[in-house]
Amino acid sequence: MEKFEKVKELIASIEADADKFYNKANGAAGTRVRKGMQDLKVLATEIRKEVTEKKNSK
Repeated sequence: MEKFEKVKELIASIEADADKFYNKANGAAGTRVRKGMQDLKVLATEIRKEVTEKKNSK
């Protein structure tokens, strides 16, 4: 559950940069959004592995 909380925190931290990129055409914010989304992808993959392991261990 700890990693799931990290996902929520990461999404919240990306939100301001997403606003800057989409609404204010700030290119540097777009780079930060891309990095944040990559971090989110890695975290999501880790959560998927954990869930699969826990499910299969029962």
